[in-house]
Amino acid sequence: MLRYFPAPLERLTEEFARLPGIGGKTAQRLAFHVLSLSDEEAAGFARAIVEAKQEVHTCPVCQNLTDRELCAICDDSRRDHSLICVVAEPRDVIAMERAREYDGVYHVLHGVISPLNHVGPDDIRIRELLSRVSQGGVREIIMATNPDTEGDATAMYISRLLRPMEVKVTRLAYGVPVGSQLEYSDEVTLLRALEGRREI
Repeated sequence: MLRYFPAPLERLTEEFARLPGIGGKTAQRLAFHVLSLSDEEAAGFARAIVEAKQEVHTCPVCQNLTDRELCAICDDSRRDHSLICVVAEPRDVIAMERAREYDGVYHVLHGVISPLNHVGPDDIRIRELLSRVSQGGVREIIMATNPDTEGDATAMYISRLLRPMEVKVTRLAYGVPVGSQLEYSDEVTLLRALEGRREI
């Protein structure tokens, strides 16, 4: 088979193509861009990847990503630790924080229940949430998973598990359009969704 590019360039292109949302042409553009970097810039780029992989881990309390013992939100005494907003992914925390209206803390599931993708309740951080709530001091859980089939199923499953613990469980109001992604919602939409949350 005829090879158009040197093997290292093809390998780099293949690695970029494995990233979510990156197609073949974009992967190729990224690979060529990396080749155009100076040795110092390329080394810095590679170092940033290695350092992020080595230093970033999950917060033992909320499961969000951090490079400290506790994440900045869990470590903030000004936050309302009796109010927990449950989100699917770390990027959803950023979306909620952009609204600048929520003063509680978070719990990151790192996924949603998705039988089609072979993701069950034991594959996401539900156990850690139940353990956290069982320690007491939590008055409300806000389920802020995406308003789609999998997000709704995950929210309902968790709410059933929490029912015996006598904690109020609410769901974000549908100011967030059904089928959309939380990370793409604007601040006003998220604020309305937070204000209009309902018990489930």
